[in-house]
Amino acid sequence: MQIVSELSIVKPQRDTLLAVGVFDGVHLGHKHLLGKLTQEAARSKLLSGVVTFNRNPKAVLSHRASLARLTTVEERVSLLKSLGIDLVVPITFNTEVAAISARDFVNYLRQYLRMKGLVIGPNFALGHKREGNAEVLQSLGSELGFTVDVVKPLTIEGSLVSSTAVREALSHGDMKLANKLLGRYFKLSGAVVSGVERGRVLGFPTANIDVDSEQALPHDGVYATLAHIGDEVYQSVTNIGKRPTFGAGERSIEVFILDFDRDIYGENLTIELVEHLRNEIKFASPEELTEQIGKDVEHSRAILKRPLAGAKNV
Repeated sequence: MQIVSELSIVKPQRDTLLAVGVFDGVHLGHKHLLGKLTQEAARSKLLSGVVTFNRNPKAVLSHRASLARLTTVEERVSLLKSLGIDLVVPITFNTEVAAISARDFVNYLRQYLRMKGLVIGPNFALGHKREGNAEVLQSLGSELGFTVDVVKPLTIEGSLVSSTAVREALSHGDMKLANKLLGRYFKLSGAVVSGVERGRVLGFPTANIDVDSEQALPHDGVYATLAHIGDEVYQSVTNIGKRPTFGAGERSIEVFILDFDRDIYGENLTIELVEHLRNEIKFASPEELTEQIGKDVEHSRAILKRPLAGAKNV
């Protein structure tokens, strides 16, 4: 089985305390649970570990081609390790994994990852048809010799912090809420590709980012952003949408990097979405659009004027 081959290559040097799940976005709710994990692992002299699925089980089980994701597996691994997790194990979630019983799944974790305990949320479940809920896992733990610690979920202002809540905030362009739930600015990354170059004609040359088709995107509109090119960070204004002034086309992500004049085609560009400026609208003429973009730039400068670590021109 693929899960066995993926688990068997890890070979932890000590017994482990694990959390299992997608952890898409690695938001504050995840950090809350994983904080408990690392504290208990240190107290018990265990390695802290996270098993993260490369695909959301909901997409696999519902036979959907895709489900908008907040982070790639690579981004998730990096974020999880930055929280002090000793062991991050990406697993391919497919119908074969979905069919594994809860008992067999935890036995794989015990055998290949030396699991001595699980840290879970109250609504967590694993195994075939989600049979391994908290009660079942605690029973299995008593029988097989591992602990199960159920952590209360994190709420902010009475609302549950979840990946779904982040996606919902993004769908409304509410970057303040999305960033609050994430505990950091929401990011988009991709290679810079050629576009129709209308921005250059208008006096605002933009870099078009090619993001993965499964990437969650915020509501169409204009955003104050920070653009990361290598180790440098610049103020920027980003338009996400179909450019209705010139006739609706394909959805694109266009970044105007302030005080910047360098050819970056083919390079990777990452933007942090700081704040929503306005919705995307159709202007009566290119001249009206140019005037509005000038206002967007000044509005963005005002938002980004506060000192930000590592930022240039801020």
